[in-house]
Amino acid sequence: MAAVSAAFLVEFAGGTPASTAFEMRTAVALGSNLGDPLGNLRAARKAIVDLAGVQPPVLSSAIYETEAVDCEPNAGKFLNAVLEFDYEGDPTDLWKKLMEIESALGRPRHHARNVSRKIDIDLLYAGEIQIDTQELQLPHPRMHSRQFVLQPVLDIRPDLILPNQTKTVRELLAQIDELGKVVRIANEW
Repeated sequence: MAAVSAAFLVEFAGGTPASTAFEMRTAVALGSNLGDPLGNLRAARKAIVDLAGVQPPVLSSAIYETEAVDCEPNAGKFLNAVLEFDYEGDPTDLWKKLMEIESALGRPRHHARNVSRKIDIDLLYAGEIQIDTQELQLPHPRMHSRQFVLQPVLDIRPDLILPNQTKTVRELLAQIDELGKVVRIANEW
């Protein structure tokens, strides 16, 4: 499947590039296990909320402490959270802005996969938009099977049916075979 362009989104919304932007409910997952993980999540949330195109309401899950998944041996525990907001614009542009936030917060652009990190920001979904490029897959291809994503989403949208799924977030979480230890550490952050 080809990337979704801004022109496609505008056409889908029934307008022209100069007159109409496409707004969709969008979610991002945040994770950190290096430095000051709580401070890193707070800084990422502030930077995301301040982005052009991000519209209220912005919903924040609680923060959860989780075991590192598929990381290097002896990796520290992660703090994880999810934000959901209305976004007006092209999801590919948003993804690029999220990568810039990661860089600004100290994550090297070129890094090994599944390693400890100061900040990780994953674009989970943008409405029902589907994108499949080398850089970006929407909806996120593994979010439906990751407890550290589903648990925070459950806080804000328990009855949401994720794109390409037929079960609610609550049902998906209940069917995960091996639930790890997930500890809610902060409701307000």
